[in-house]
Amino acid sequence: MRVPITLSLHIPNFNYPGVGPDEVFERIAAIAATAEQSGFSSVSVMDHLHQIGPVGPPENWMFEGSTMLAAIAARTSKLTMGLMVGSVTYRNPAIAAKTTTTLDVISRGRAWHGIGAGWFEEEHVAYGYEYPTLKTRFEMLEEELQLVRAMFTQDQARFSGTHFRVQDAYNNPKPVRGDIPILIGGSGERKTLRLVAQYGDGCNLFGDPQRVSHLLEVLRGHCEDVGRDYAEITKTALGRVLIAPTHEAAEAKKHALLAQGVPEENLAATIIGDPDTVGERVQAFKEAGLEGYCFSMADSYDLETVKLAGDTLAKIFPRAAVAA
Repeated sequence: MRVPITLSLHIPNFNYPGVGPDEVFERIAAIAATAEQSGFSSVSVMDHLHQIGPVGPPENWMFEGSTMLAAIAARTSKLTMGLMVGSVTYRNPAIAAKTTTTLDVISRGRAWHGIGAGWFEEEHVAYGYEYPTLKTRFEMLEEELQLVRAMFTQDQARFSGTHFRVQDAYNNPKPVRGDIPILIGGSGERKTLRLVAQYGDGCNLFGDPQRVSHLLEVLRGHCEDVGRDYAEITKTALGRVLIAPTHEAAEAKKHALLAQGVPEENLAATIIGDPDTVGERVQAFKEAGLEGYCFSMADSYDLETVKLAGDTLAKIFPRAAVAA
């Protein structure tokens, strides 16, 4: 299967000006609905337990990701969705597969399974999770990739590994499409991209267009090594955008963020500008070989900004370009 992502809105922040706890979900639902109407193909949220830098301080609001996606699914009809990305250390893969399948049924076949090796040691310590070595986390990730596929497709899943196992486990009802595409997050050249080539339906990378182009060539090499068709894998990347109707308005947004204490280095990789400038810079990612661009916006709570971003960038990454 292919991961059905072309233009995806990533929502990492839930603290919005003037919006209280009793109103925040309605604003999130409105953000998703506006994205859907404006040409976005997808929406994602993080798999974190408290907020991370550079998004905000740890005490800022953070929701359980899959629960939030299920609520968004009930308010939308076209957006595909998943965690960007789940951490293999936070839950048993069999439960993760059941959770994603539940989301798939709620959304009538619009879920994808986002997963990675995990990285935030501070969060693991705070919530009582073990934080294994990088080597062990990648072993766990490879086992999850096999186990969840078994849960999605087998009548009774069987898998026995070093870290995880299931024996005649049911996952009923099955996913609406008979399977669920798996997206693997990360840019590691030796391990992550090899796992994408061997098990993934999509990748999510980090970096500028030149870096993305290099990583895709690495992925192509891994596909050749394992006998995988490179064209079967949806290639996406994650970034940040700050867009406004004019260059001056975009710069004003940037200076407002700096005044709020956002470090300037955190904005260095953000695409900032008017629609023409942002469109030109995102086009470079497509020319580098991407089929999907996923991004967050510091002011995604502003529905006019979401609409402007969709109207601008869905022309570059149109929704129908990737089939589920």
